Amino acid sequence: MPLRMWMLDIAREQSPTLDHLRRYCRVSLDSGYEAIGLYFEHRFAYPSTPWSHGVGCVTPAMIRTLESEFPGLQLIPFVNLLGHFEGMIYTETGKRYAEEKFQGMQACPVDSEFVALAERLVDDTLNCFSSEIVHIGGDETWQLGKGAKSAAQVEAYEAEGASDGKAELYGRHFGPLARRVLDAGRRPAVWGDMFLDHPTALDHMPAETLIFDWQYFKGLADTSPKFSDRGFDVVGCPAFHVYNATWMHLPETERNVREVHRDVVEMGLFGTCVTTWECGLFGAYDTLLPAVRAAGGVLHGDSSPFLQAYLKESERHEEWARLMGVELQTAGGTFAFGGIRSSLKVRLLLQANPFLAWLHHAEELCGEVGDKALDVIERAFSVAPTEAEKGVALFARSAIEFVRLAEVARQRYAEARPGEAASALAPTRQLFDDLEKVALRSVERIGGSRADVERCKAAKAAVERAI
Repeated sequence: MPLRMWMLDIAREQSPTLDHLRRYCRVSLDSGYEAIGLYFEHRFAYPSTPWSHGVGCVTPAMIRTLESEFPGLQLIPFVNLLGHFEGMIYTETGKRYAEEKFQGMQACPVDSEFVALAERLVDDTLNCFSSEIVHIGGDETWQLGKGAKSAAQVEAYEAEGASDGKAELYGRHFGPLARRVLDAGRRPAVWGDMFLDHPTALDHMPAETLIFDWQYFKGLADTSPKFSDRGFDVVGCPAFHVYNATWMHLPETERNVREVHRDVVEMGLFGTCVTTWECGLFGAYDTLLPAVRAAGGVLHGDSSPFLQAYLKESERHEEWARLMGVELQTAGGTFAFGGIRSSLKVRLLLQANPFLAWLHHAEELCGEVGDKALDVIERAFSVAPTEAEKGVALFARSAIEFVRLAEVARQRYAEARPGEAASALAPTRQLFDDLEKVALRSVERIGGSRADVERCKAAKAAVERAI
């Protein structure tokens, strides 16, 4: 039987309680998944890293409870043991493991202390989870060879005759970690992207390693054969296009899930893992659950459109999803489909200065793009069936309103009317107060982003300084 699973991105600031995780597990089983992936980074309470445990992280006790209550569902841990290690290296204790000082997200693979830590994290994971599959990460390690120690090692490998020193560096790091999982009677899994860049690194991986080939904008025809032809089992990984959207790009999400799974079936691959990423920045996982169910249907051959899953909830759910997931992107500009994080979300909140959203988006949001988007968002807000959908729509509306008010303030200030400029900005204080309440409710309701609460406070403080 092929593997059918989806992945929950806990690392992006989610703080689910045991009850929230129970809900995800129930949805998984009801949707026909045999497994749920829990993508952690620093959001799991590894016994070996008490210095990294943030508020609301998942604990070993929670996993033991879930495994006992949901024996028919495999809980697969996704552990990061090189790249995407920023949650560890941006702590006082963990900073010594960084590949480069004050930059990047990667640890140093030739640092013996880090290698020992990675081994302990593998052991922690094996002790805390009973899953057959243990995913040890490996994606987006773009800093290979950047630090002095790593650069010297890459040079040494190539001096010894290696055609790609970075491949040696990568493979000699992950090969032993995968073997450690295998020796414990489990099956190691890794992301496939770095092997596409450095194919000789595969020479160091145990043949039993599962390769998770993530392709979020196309199918698997160009990539998966590079693994399967070498004898590796491959899991195809499409994505929900949430990270690059105000809510979710629904047509592109459905297309990607169907295309990747079709290739999995036609190529006889090991299975499919539907990934979801970055539900911080006012995403709301409970608004995605109908799509999770729809994707589960696709993995069982269902041809029903994703919007049908929202219609099963209610007509208002379907209309809201159509407006926010389909119609909104036709406004263009920052709302159009693209390949990177939503620039509006990043600039309004992530970078701790909401005026960056005004600086980069004033022209479009004060013009036709903003008018079109606001019309769609207002209609979505009016039909939103629950507070989860209302919160997403409120964020989108508030982003446009902030940019427009900031532009009015700029104009008044340019006219040497500073009092009127300050008055134009004053309503944005309430705007961020209201968004803070939405973020708090998301934490309570579904274990959402606690960081969004603090971001709203920081945005309001920036407004206060400007006034």
